[in-house]
Amino acid sequence: MELRQCALDCLAIQSPAEKVPAVSALQEQYSNQKISLSSNSEIPLNQAIPGLPNKPELVSPREVKHRAMNTDEGRAAMIHALAHIEFNAINLGLDAIWRFADMPQQYYEDWLKVAKEEAYHFSLVNDYLQTHGFAYGDFDAHNSLWEMVERTVDSIIARMALVPRTMEARGLDAVPAIRDRFKQVKDAAAVEILDIILRDEI
Repeated sequence: MELRQCALDCLAIQSPAEKVPAVSALQEQYSNQKISLSSNSEIPLNQAIPGLPNKPELVSPREVKHRAMNTDEGRAAMIHALAHIEFNAINLGLDAIWRFADMPQQYYEDWLKVAKEEAYHFSLVNDYLQTHGFAYGDFDAHNSLWEMVERTVDSIIARMALVPRTMEARGLDAVPAIRDRFKQVKDAAAVEILDIILRDEI
């Protein structure tokens, strides 16, 4: 098995329940040298990417409803937005691995580590949703992050500048304020999750 092909295969998985463990297994197999790396090969795209579940429904950012934090539904909607970001971030890491050839070995290993961390973050927020009677897909979401991925398929410099170093960085900047809002409503579980995400993303 080869890392970049396996990353593409993971990217095409639609179900979060299947994608998350697949990414963790991929990182473990590579670390145990059960998967090789061919950085200079062209990996053909013969499957639909990214693999997405049927829900959430993807709408314009302007159409995503904002809900009050003083309700269970409002807090769940906020965490759901984070879950969607983390799911997209898994796909972003996998796409960075398979799409761009001729990069240093450390590049692929770093992005594999990122994909696994994003899968872990998604698990945290998804577990929170389920604990509170909700699920990923229960709220609408937008697709701005992946749309920027699609605009930068031909340039790794543009990809790195515009996606992780601009769009994802802006999202990271918002985490402390979101964490403070959950502190105000005394939601310790959400605060703990946000602290983990903020630590790892930095």
